[in-house]
Parts: sequence; structure tokens; C-alpha cells
Amino acid sequence: MEDLTPKQIVTELDRYIIGQNRAKKAVAIALRNRWRRQNVSGEMREEIMPNNIILIGSTGVGKTEIARRLANLANAPFIKVEASKFTEVGYVGRDVESIIRDLVDLSVSMVQKEKEAEVIQKAEEMANERILDILFPVDRKKDGREIDTERLERLQRTREKLKKKLLKGEFESRLVEVDVSSETMPFMQVFGPIGMEEMGVNLQDLFGSAIPKKQKRRKTTVEHARKFLIGEESSKLIDHDEMVKESRDRVENSGIVFLDEIDKIVGGSSGTGPDVSREGVQRDILPIVEGSNVVTKYGVIKTDHVLFIAAGAFHSSKPADMIPELQGRFPIRVEMDNLSSDDFIKILTNPDNALIKQYQALLETEGVTLKFTKGAIKEIARTASEVNDSTENIGARRLHTIMTTLLEDILFDASTGRKKVINITRDNVNEKLDEIVKDQDLSRYIL
Repeated sequence: MEDLTPKQIVTELDRYIIGQNRAKKAVAIALRNRWRRQNVSGEMREEIMPNNIILIGSTGVGKTEIARRLANLANAPFIKVEASKFTEVGYVGRDVESIIRDLVDLSVSMVQKEKEAEVIQKAEEMANERILDILFPVDRKKDGREIDTERLERLQRTREKLKKKLLKGEFESRLVEVDVSSETMPFMQVFGPIGMEEMGVNLQDLFGSAIPKKQKRRKTTVEHARKFLIGEESSKLIDHDEMVKESRDRVENSGIVFLDEIDKIVGGSSGTGPDVSREGVQRDILPIVEGSNVVTKYGVIKTDHVLFIAAGAFHSSKPADMIPELQGRFPIRVEMDNLSSDDFIKILTNPDNALIKQYQALLETEGVTLKFTKGAIKEIARTASEVNDSTENIGARRLHTIMTTLLEDILFDASTGRKKVINITRDNVNEKLDEIVKDQDLSRYIL
């Protein structure tokens, strides 16, 4: 993060997201401020709170992608949740604290993978030694007596020769027996009224040695046994207490929560029917965003410095319809731009993960080289823009439906095993899509 200035963050986001410069600038500043806060000394560090952001715009304009790429840049725990799936406490459904519990689980998984990568070389060495012990055990005693030094040296030389063969992969298909630990009691979920929903409790962790782990012997190849043994040895080399501590610290200081569809819990309620808990969900979200303590299976997590990025279309409501307390917790509001035909052209060709590049990579696996003329790309972009204007505006997602429809026959017939080059021209696009675009009913259902 020290090397990622706001300008560099925007440059990185530009590789994947077209336009939306105001949103990129806002999230870049928010991300940089997190690094700045962690470098502030004294009591002031705890006083500096994150400036949470609301992204306002139609579906498919890049709201989720901006948040996801931002988290990848910061190597931060990131979770995307739909606000509409939560209910007020007292109703059947998910409670909002499960957001933080899920975020902690993701953080633990992330840190564990990093720690495993650090010890993988040592774990591989130890796993190979264990495989050698299974293939060629060296018993220092015979009939209860120590074997002589000369015989022991011969055994060690033989073992070294076998080790070289093992490392060359000569024993990969040989069957060996390994002891696999299996839990005597399964992982259990505890369901309760308030705050306990989805609170995972591992009885093995609770009771420790009171419930011993059961060893189960399995016969498998050396190749598969090595994978299991590497995982087992990695687990032994990792300090799990330190891993959990680091995971919690990342959540509390670097965690990012993307609250999508926040507009679905905003708006008038008659007090009856399915909308009855909308305002209640807002009131439940408020303490999490404001800063509170959430109990998880890894300990109590403080949410004071978790960054919340909310997003919604706000077609039938507006941010001002949120309860005042929650409005105050999202001081930065950015209105996203609707995508134009020129934006669609850039989306199809410019980003590292551009849609045309994706389809070219897919068909390349079948030996098919797919090429698009500039006229074809312009026509695809124009069609997407026209259909968005005449039906529901779903932003860049319209390109996926158009590309799938356009390339349907090619994707179906590509698996012939013959290498060939296919050129997509403006005429091809018109021929395939013209009738669908003209017929409003067809375009509504097909595109």
C-alpha cells in the first residue's frame, strides 16, 4: 500500500474498468487514507474513522467491480453482500452480524494461504521424508538390539538413492498406505434467536483432547499421498494463534464490506407485508457501520475501522430516504455515469479482461482464431446501447447477452478439432442481431 498513491490506484482500476472517474477517485482516496491512518502515531490513530461511500447508479456500470478490484489491490479481506437478504432481528432470516463473521472467515482463509506459501518448501521436504519412511523404513534396532554402524550406513545410502528417484517422480503411481485424521464429531452449526445464526462451533476446538482425533488408514498413490502430507506438515509449521491474530487485525484495519442493493431496504413501508422490516434492517446495519463489537468464533471483532462501500440503483428511492443516522455514516456519495456506445467499444477491447479477449481465449483452446473488425465492434456497441435505451438499462451486462447470441453458432460448432480463422464483420453482426433488435418483444426476452 505504501507504493500505491491515489493516482496509481486509479491507473490500476483503469486496467479493468472503463470510465467512472469520479467513483475511482473517491475509492482511491478512501483506500489511501487507510494506509495514512495506520501510519498516524498516538491516540489520533484511533480517532480517524473511514469515510464510507455510496455508489449510485444502474446495474452493470461497474459498482461491484470497482470495490472488488480495490480489495485485490490492497490485499484486504473483502466481502460482497446483498442488503436485501438480511432481516430485522426477530424475523426469520440472516442477521447483519453474519457479514462480519463471514469477513473474518475469509480473512483467516486468506492469511492461511499466505502462511502455507511461506512454508511450502519445508512442508514438501518433510512430506517426502514421510513418504520415504513408508516406502523404505529404516529400523535402527533388530531383535531389540542396535544394528551395527556399517549396516546403518548402507541403509542410509540406499535411502538416499531412493530419495533421488522419488524426487524425479519415479514412484508417483506406486500405492502406499497413509493415516488420515478424521473428525469423530462433525462441524456443527448452532441456530439460535439473536446473534447466534450461522455461528459455527467446532466441538473439536471446544473440547480439545477430550474428543481425540480418529486416524483412518487409506491406500492411495504417492502423488495423492504427498498432497495430503504437505497439507498436514504445513499445518504443523504454521503458528495458528499468530495466524488468527493477523486475520483479525486485517479485518479490523483493512476489511472492506460491499453492501449491494442498499436501495432495496430504503423506501416507504406501509407497516405490513414484506416491506415491514426494511427500516429495521437499516437500524441493525447502523451499529456495524458506526462501529461495534461482533462476536465471532475467532474472538470479538471491532468494526470501527472497516470500510463500507454501499451501492444501489435508487430508481424508486434516493439516499435521502435512508434513516438519518445511516445517511451520516456514508458521507461520500458518487453518482455513476450511464455507459455510452463509445464506452461499450472500450469495454469490449481495452481492459485486460475485455469481453472480446475472453471469447478469443475460449475459442483458442479449440484451435479457432476469432477476429473482429472495427466495424463489427462498433455495431455490437451500438446495438447494446440501443437495446439498453429501448428496454431495461442493464449497462455492460448487455454486452454478455449480445456476444453470446452473436457467437452461439460458432461456440456450438467449434469443437471439430480443425484449426481455422473466423472473422466477424459488421454484416455478420447485422445479419445475426438485426431482426431481434427491431422486434421489441424479441429483444426484451433474448437480449
